Amino acid sequence: MKIVFATNNQHKLDEIRSILGERIEVLSLKDIGCDVDIPETGTTLEENALQKAQYVYDHYHIDCFADDTGLEVDALNGAPGVYSARYANMADDSSASHDAEANMTRLLKELGENNNRRARFRTVIALIQKKDVCPCGCSSIKDIHKFEGIVNGEIIRERRGGEGFGYDPIFQPEGYDKTFAELGLDIKNHISHRARAVAKLCKYLKNKQ
Repeated sequence: MKIVFATNNQHKLDEIRSILGERIEVLSLKDIGCDVDIPETGTTLEENALQKAQYVYDHYHIDCFADDTGLEVDALNGAPGVYSARYANMADDSSASHDAEANMTRLLKELGENNNRRARFRTVIALIQKKDVCPCGCSSIKDIHKFEGIVNGEIIRERRGGEGFGYDPIFQPEGYDKTFAELGLDIKNHISHRARAVAKLCKYLKNKQ
């Protein structure tokens, strides 16, 4: 089975391919010749994931899925949430979007000495597959499914570890004494928010084969 993952983020591709294994061939946007920066204008993770998948399906007519992930911190009323990847860009000093170091710096500054460090990573995957063709042939009928994965944990006070990406050096998952960046990809790929969402996706896809 071939399916498009609506991303060119190599970290995400490696993680997804590792989780799904060889049963399902995962193509990137680059693999299908899509070099458009697909907009993410939704106000929720669900809206953004569906928006990206819908764009690929509409323009390339191929089964696809897209994800959106947010770090939700209790003491910050769920922020940065849907804005996690560009959190620093919303600050007064205006750093570049997707700057992981700047994002972590802002988050730690916002939390300050607050002892409530509870947080969770949440991933939403939107999958679109062609189901059938309209009897008159004017359009295809599609199936849309969504899958969610959550991992609870806490934000530590300083960066630890050199693996992973994004907020991994400051997020310590529940039940562990190491951050995602210290645990390494093998362990993270089994317990992460994305792993849990992908496990649901994989189970669904295998049942459809």
